[in-house]
Amino acid sequence: MKKTLVTIAAGAMMLAACDNSPKFQVSGTIEGAKDSTLHLIQNTLDGVQKLSSVKLKEDGAFSFKAAAPTSAPEFYALQIGGHIINFAVDSTEHITIAAQLPTLKDGYAIEGNESSKKIKEISLKQQKLQARLIEIEQNEDMLPGDQRDSIENLANAYKESMKKDYILTDPASAAAYYAVCQSITDLGGTYMLFNPVSDRKDIKCYAAVATAWDGKYPDAPRTQQLCNMVIKGMENTAAPQQKIINVDEEKITETGIIDITLPDINSQQRSITELKGKVVLIDFTVYSATESVERVRTLRSLYDKYNSQGFEIYQISLDEDIHFWKFSCEKLPWVCVHETDGTTTGIYNVTALPTFFLVNRDNEIVMRSDFMEGTLEENILKLL
Repeated sequence: MKKTLVTIAAGAMMLAACDNSPKFQVSGTIEGAKDSTLHLIQNTLDGVQKLSSVKLKEDGAFSFKAAAPTSAPEFYALQIGGHIINFAVDSTEHITIAAQLPTLKDGYAIEGNESSKKIKEISLKQQKLQARLIEIEQNEDMLPGDQRDSIENLANAYKESMKKDYILTDPASAAAYYAVCQSITDLGGTYMLFNPVSDRKDIKCYAAVATAWDGKYPDAPRTQQLCNMVIKGMENTAAPQQKIINVDEEKITETGIIDITLPDINSQQRSITELKGKVVLIDFTVYSATESVERVRTLRSLYDKYNSQGFEIYQISLDEDIHFWKFSCEKLPWVCVHETDGTTTGIYNVTALPTFFLVNRDNEIVMRSDFMEGTLEENILKLL
């Protein structure tokens, strides 16, 4: 038995030694971070993936190696708690980073490739924009209309800067991809700054990057993602249209509830009946719709006000692009699931989007959006 274990261990060591696959390296120092755990993570199209981690010593030195990207640049980050440094890797380069923990996300120096330097510039500008937007949203002396105008003007000016300085200057770069795909987080939640599925101006930015990446990285999944978004956006903006779903009326019930079980972004099956005892908003929607950002803001406000009293949201996305759905709902606090075959929309007689239902604490449907009297908030309060 002992000999067998030794043989297995020796075999494992030989396999490790024979791993000659191309790798990139990221190393450096993070001062003031003794005993903190530093993670190397990869931001993939399917979500965040942890690659490696190390507990920092007194000198803060670290070094990671990971498989190099093969078909196109990929995006990575170093993370300590809530502090993150984003960077890109094209191939087998060596990225070096020097930072201090108190100012990790904005006071670092990075070398290794130009895209990572530009990503740092974008990240710093993004942080300033987010802080300014939150400041405006918290300003109680401003009228709501003035707040909306100020937020829109700031966002538009920022987008113009991104287009001029990063996207259109070198659309085939990792920095251009990072810029056009960046998201903004304010008091209303997280949303894509450039909306590639409903805004014609934003579609042009995506199209520029998609075309450049298609020429340089034709087989990359990220290229396909960009192209799909552009095609979807062109379809959506070609002519006004409403999504209509044909249903079998025999499947519809007037009272009670027919359970729905669908996967969330972590592939966990989530059902409506598991929320019995709460007041639930069943919401059928598409995140790619033009009005989606504003609608999510409204729902977020209601959720924040009444969740502690037993209010929950079960939101069913019908978006065709699953990656876009995952991105859109990644940081939403309620239950977000995805429908692919139209079964639940048929059962619930959903013929237009968005459509929602209110469910009482006994798991009974008491109201449909088409027939609701008064505001949504008023009706939620009645059930709470």
